Amino acid sequence: MSRLTRIVYVLCLVVAMLLPAYSYAQLDAAALQRAQRNGQNGGMGQGMGMGTNMPGDQNMMGDGMEGDVGDTTNVKEKREKRALESYYFNDTVRALHNWLWTIDEDFDRVNIAPLDTTLQDWRIDYVFYRKGVGDMAMGGLGQSSQPINWFDRRQSNDFIFARSYDAYTARIDNVPFYNCKTPFSNLSYLESGQKRYREEHFELIHTQNIDPSTSANITYRARSTMGQYDWQRTKNHALSLGFAHTGKRYSVHAAYINNLIDARENGGVVGEWAIADTTFEMPSGVPMRLASAKAENHYRNNAIVIKQAYAIPLARVTEYDFSLADLPAVYVGHQFEYNTWSKVYTDQRAEYTNLRGKYNPETGKWEKVDGLEYYDNWFIDPRKSRDSISERLLSNKFYVQVQPWDRDGVISTIDGGVGIDLHTYSYLRLEDYVAGKVTKDKRTSWYMYGATGGKIKRYADWGVDAKYYPSGYRGGDFSMDGNVVLRAYIRELPLILSGRFKQEFRSPAYWQENLFSNHYMWFNSFDKESETRFEVNFSVPSIALELGFWQGIIGNMIYYDGGRTEQDPDVAIKQHSDIVSLTSLYARKDFRVAGFHFDHRALVQISSDESVLPVPALSAYLSYYYEFWVKRDVLRVQLGIDARYNTSYYAPSYNPALSAFFNQHEVRVGSYPYMDAYLSAKWKRMRILLKYQHLNQGLFGNGEYFQVARYPLNPGMFKIGISWSFYD
Repeated sequence: MSRLTRIVYVLCLVVAMLLPAYSYAQLDAAALQRAQRNGQNGGMGQGMGMGTNMPGDQNMMGDGMEGDVGDTTNVKEKREKRALESYYFNDTVRALHNWLWTIDEDFDRVNIAPLDTTLQDWRIDYVFYRKGVGDMAMGGLGQSSQPINWFDRRQSNDFIFARSYDAYTARIDNVPFYNCKTPFSNLSYLESGQKRYREEHFELIHTQNIDPSTSANITYRARSTMGQYDWQRTKNHALSLGFAHTGKRYSVHAAYINNLIDARENGGVVGEWAIADTTFEMPSGVPMRLASAKAENHYRNNAIVIKQAYAIPLARVTEYDFSLADLPAVYVGHQFEYNTWSKVYTDQRAEYTNLRGKYNPETGKWEKVDGLEYYDNWFIDPRKSRDSISERLLSNKFYVQVQPWDRDGVISTIDGGVGIDLHTYSYLRLEDYVAGKVTKDKRTSWYMYGATGGKIKRYADWGVDAKYYPSGYRGGDFSMDGNVVLRAYIRELPLILSGRFKQEFRSPAYWQENLFSNHYMWFNSFDKESETRFEVNFSVPSIALELGFWQGIIGNMIYYDGGRTEQDPDVAIKQHSDIVSLTSLYARKDFRVAGFHFDHRALVQISSDESVLPVPALSAYLSYYYEFWVKRDVLRVQLGIDARYNTSYYAPSYNPALSAFFNQHEVRVGSYPYMDAYLSAKWKRMRILLKYQHLNQGLFGNGEYFQVARYPLNPGMFKIGISWSFYD
């Protein structure tokens, strides 16, 4: 053997002996770096295979003196309390004492938010006024409403009869899940007015962790109004039970949802003169069109949702990796949903009188009109109605999420999935009354969807997703959504610019094409609706500034129209053959001078066709208040006024039998400011509210306090409320 050969042989032997140790060190070096990122000590011994209890050991060499190993055979090692290990939550979130989140319906993502125990929006008991310029409301707490901003209206075609209660109902997209280091409970109660006309809001929240990664909660909200006006009583109950386990590899979200709504439907005032020009001794004396008909709607909803996923890491996982967010991984998931809704509408035939129903040009006076009826048609029973409708959804979806590098990568996740929906629609047809059965129509559709997104350091986030129905009931439906968020920093203060583009083709809702009831009957074949949406938003959180722009183009729009003319005597469902465009501009700016706050929210909307898509040109929500400490860190007080306003336009009205808002062309609504004065306070963990609603009644304006045509808002009334949180 030559000298050179011997040298090569020895070098190879040395490399072979050192390679395993070198590889192991490289792996542990990566683990050490991850541990350092995760806030671990990073000292010698961590990530070196020295056991699972290392983070809790004060002395790596035992309980004796440093360097003295001693006999540890019978010594019981102390175990550190297990930390939250979850691929959803990073170190920043994990450091919070309490927080909540909601889950995405399609993708394996969560939306994190803090628990609200502040005074910020505590005074606003009508929840839809907490966002933007709020909703157009029918009057009482828990009753139907519709967002003034068209782009805030939910476009789901599942059980459209409950769409007007979106502000109050519990759904899978708003069911909260919690993580609390200590049990948390909150009780809230608000009431107003005399017992006969009382509004009540009761809320119960309790959540508790079983272990750092597992929690259960109950959320119950009851909103009701006895009604300031005749036949207005409404009871609205929403219950959700949530269970969540967000482990490092396995996660499950399970929820049970129950919604119960009982609403008396008075059909609105017989004429606006009853509010604007006439003073009744009590609001209950104002004549209503359906009060004598005793019309009622009863809604019931039960839902069970189970969403679970399992993570398969593509790199070595150490004991110090509390999350897989920093590792490449594949997540395999499944979601099951069972959801059933029902609606029963009842009434009896009755006439009403409009004391100013007809204008006589010869005398210049309004004349009384008798024998008026709210509905023109009685197809099944000429004496009374009992329309029963139900809808059931059974849904399964399977999805895969690939995380090629880490969650903060340029391409952080790639999602894909398939799903199948089985809808069952049940209602009574004419022949069913004789046969004593219920018609059930089953429709099946399946779909596929995908998404991808990423992050460029802290300066940009982007995402794209698409969903397509190849065949079935909703075959051909398609949606595509893309968004980007750009951030710049001035002295570490962020400036945020976001943009979004959405294109959607959607089938009509089942009940828009098929309906058989005592008052309305149709069997339509509508084309798919199309919607193109473009959004831009700019915000500077440090100075409470937000500017928004929306542009929408809607084709083949389906809407309810109630012209009440000889050619169009009653509410009908229609499809507009042309394109309708809508432009919206939104601005929010909050000013603060010492303890004085001046908060402004304004929305400008321009519709290309007001007869199809009516919107107010200007809507605003203003809040002026003074906030101060009575005793530092003990008692804080707000004293102020809230006001809302919109310009006059042909606002939609509401049809009880259809449970839908419809366009009307007779009455303009708006140009009336509605003001509330309040005093709210937080004393340690308790919040208190004293509020007078509709402070300006009778002081100024035209006296027509409507947001929905023919449905007046509440007159002035006093409210009191208390909220108490319990936690260690």
